[in-house]
Amino acid sequence: MLRRLALTVATSAAASLAALSAAPPAAYAAALPVMPLPVSGADDADRLTVTVSKAGGGKDGTFELDCHPVGGSHPDARAACDQLDRKTTWGKDPFAPAAPGGMCTMQYGGPATAHVTGTWAGRPVDATYARSDGCEIARWDALVPVLPGFGS
Repeated sequence: MLRRLALTVATSAAASLAALSAAPPAAYAAALPVMPLPVSGADDADRLTVTVSKAGGGKDGTFELDCHPVGGSHPDARAACDQLDRKTTWGKDPFAPAAPGGMCTMQYGGPATAHVTGTWAGRPVDATYARSDGCEIARWDALVPVLPGFGS
Protein backbone atom coordinates (compact mmCIF):
# COMPACT_ATOMS: atom_id res chain seq x y z
CA MET A 1 0.00 0.00 0.00
CA LEU A 2 2.77 2.44 0.96
CA ARG A 3 4.69 1.51 -2.19
CA ARG A 4 1.63 2.24 -4.38
CA LEU A 5 1.13 5.65 -2.69
CA ALA A 6 4.78 6.60 -3.22
CA LEU A 7 4.61 5.51 -6.87
CA THR A 8 1.43 7.57 -7.41
CA VAL A 9 3.01 10.69 -5.88
CA ALA A 10 6.17 10.30 -7.95
CA THR A 11 4.20 9.79 -11.15
CA SER A 12 1.99 12.82 -10.46
CA ALA A 13 5.00 15.01 -9.73
CA ALA A 14 6.75 13.90 -12.93
CA ALA A 15 3.63 14.56 -15.00
CA SER A 16 3.20 18.02 -13.49
CA LEU A 17 6.84 18.91 -14.15
CA ALA A 18 6.57 17.72 -17.74
CA ALA A 19 3.42 19.76 -18.30
CA LEU A 20 4.98 22.90 -16.87
CA SER A 21 8.21 22.59 -18.82
CA ALA A 22 6.31 21.95 -22.07
CA ALA A 23 4.25 25.15 -21.78
CA PRO A 24 5.55 27.93 -24.03
CA PRO A 25 7.12 30.96 -22.32
CA ALA A 26 4.38 33.18 -23.78
CA ALA A 27 1.88 31.45 -21.50
CA TYR A 28 3.68 32.89 -18.49
CA ALA A 29 4.14 36.37 -19.95
CA ALA A 30 0.41 37.07 -19.95
CA ALA A 31 0.28 36.55 -16.18
CA LEU A 32 3.03 39.08 -15.39
CA PRO A 33 2.02 42.71 -14.78
CA VAL A 34 3.24 45.26 -17.27
CA MET A 35 5.51 47.74 -15.54
CA PRO A 36 6.06 51.28 -16.86
CA LEU A 37 9.46 52.20 -18.19
CA PRO A 38 11.67 54.28 -15.91
CA VAL A 39 11.24 58.00 -16.32
CA SER A 40 14.23 59.90 -17.64
CA GLY A 41 14.98 63.13 -19.43
CA ALA A 42 14.60 66.79 -18.59
CA ASP A 43 10.93 66.95 -19.57
CA ASP A 44 10.03 64.30 -17.00
CA ALA A 45 12.14 65.61 -14.10
CA ASP A 46 11.00 65.31 -10.50
CA ARG A 47 9.46 68.73 -9.99
CA LEU A 48 7.17 69.80 -7.15
CA THR A 49 5.47 72.97 -6.01
CA VAL A 50 5.13 73.20 -2.22
CA THR A 51 2.72 75.78 -0.79
CA VAL A 52 2.74 76.27 2.98
CA SER A 53 0.19 78.41 4.85
CA LYS A 54 -0.34 79.45 8.48
CA ALA A 55 2.96 77.90 9.62
CA GLY A 56 4.36 81.24 10.81
CA GLY A 57 7.96 82.06 11.57
CA GLY A 58 8.81 82.79 7.93
CA LYS A 59 7.85 79.26 6.85
CA ASP A 60 4.87 80.29 4.72
CA GLY A 61 5.14 80.61 0.97
CA THR A 62 5.22 78.78 -2.33
CA PHE A 63 8.44 77.04 -3.23
CA GLU A 64 9.58 75.15 -6.31
CA LEU A 65 11.51 71.93 -5.66
CA ASP A 66 13.43 70.30 -8.50
CA CYS A 67 15.25 67.02 -7.94
CA HIS A 68 17.53 65.06 -10.27
CA PRO A 69 19.15 67.60 -10.66
CA VAL A 70 18.52 69.56 -7.46
CA GLY A 71 17.27 73.11 -7.83
CA GLY A 72 14.35 75.47 -7.39
CA SER A 73 13.43 78.06 -4.79
CA HIS A 74 12.89 75.61 -1.90
CA PRO A 75 14.92 76.79 1.14
CA ASP A 76 16.62 73.38 1.61
CA ALA A 77 16.29 71.70 -1.78
CA ARG A 78 19.15 69.19 -1.32
CA ALA A 79 17.84 67.86 2.02
CA ALA A 80 14.24 67.83 0.70
CA CYS A 81 15.22 65.79 -2.37
CA ASP A 82 17.27 63.42 -0.21
CA GLN A 83 14.27 62.88 2.11
CA LEU A 84 11.97 62.15 -0.83
CA ASP A 85 14.51 59.71 -2.27
CA ARG A 86 14.62 57.88 1.09
CA LYS A 87 10.81 57.77 1.30
CA THR A 88 10.33 56.54 -2.27
CA THR A 89 10.21 52.75 -2.26
CA TRP A 90 8.53 50.25 -4.55
CA GLY A 91 4.83 50.02 -3.82
CA LYS A 92 4.71 52.96 -1.38
CA ASP A 93 3.64 56.51 -2.13
CA PRO A 94 5.50 59.12 -0.04
CA PHE A 95 2.52 61.46 -0.56
CA ALA A 96 -0.22 58.96 0.38
CA PRO A 97 -2.96 60.17 2.71
CA ALA A 98 -3.29 58.76 6.22
CA ALA A 99 -4.89 55.31 6.29
CA PRO A 100 -8.66 55.56 6.52
CA GLY A 101 -10.02 54.33 9.83
CA GLY A 102 -6.61 54.55 11.49
CA MET A 103 -6.23 55.07 15.22
CA CYS A 104 -5.05 58.67 15.53
CA THR A 105 -4.31 60.59 18.68
CA MET A 106 -6.59 63.56 19.16
CA GLN A 107 -3.87 66.17 19.39
CA TYR A 108 -3.70 69.44 17.52
CA GLY A 109 -0.47 70.44 15.84
CA GLY A 110 -1.48 73.96 14.87
CA PRO A 111 -3.15 75.65 11.92
CA ALA A 112 -0.39 74.98 9.36
CA THR A 113 -1.45 73.50 6.02
CA ALA A 114 0.48 72.54 2.92
CA HIS A 115 -0.31 71.56 -0.65
CA VAL A 116 2.20 69.67 -2.80
CA THR A 117 1.65 69.35 -6.55
CA GLY A 118 3.78 68.31 -9.50
CA THR A 119 5.51 65.14 -10.61
CA TRP A 120 7.53 62.68 -8.53
CA ALA A 121 9.00 59.39 -9.83
CA GLY A 122 7.03 59.80 -13.05
CA ARG A 123 3.69 60.09 -11.28
CA PRO A 124 1.48 63.10 -10.68
CA VAL A 125 1.33 64.47 -7.13
CA ASP A 126 -1.57 66.41 -5.61
CA ALA A 127 -1.39 66.05 -1.82
CA THR A 128 -2.70 68.19 1.01
CA TYR A 129 -1.36 68.27 4.55
CA ALA A 130 -2.61 69.60 7.89
CA ARG A 131 -1.61 69.09 11.49
CA SER A 132 -5.11 68.30 12.73
CA ASP A 133 -4.45 65.00 14.57
CA GLY A 134 -1.67 62.57 15.40
CA CYS A 135 -1.82 60.74 12.06
CA GLU A 136 -1.68 63.97 10.07
CA ILE A 137 1.13 65.34 12.23
CA ALA A 138 3.14 62.12 11.65
CA ARG A 139 2.42 62.31 7.92
CA TRP A 140 3.67 65.92 7.85
CA ASP A 141 6.74 65.15 9.95
CA ALA A 142 7.68 62.27 7.64
CA LEU A 143 8.22 64.80 4.83
CA VAL A 144 10.32 67.31 6.77
CA PRO A 145 12.33 69.11 5.23
CA VAL A 146 10.09 69.06 2.14
CA LEU A 147 7.55 70.61 4.52
CA PRO A 148 8.82 72.88 7.30
CA GLY A 149 9.64 71.31 10.65
CA PHE A 150 8.19 72.52 13.92
CA GLY A 151 10.64 70.87 16.32
CA SER A 152 9.65 69.41 19.66
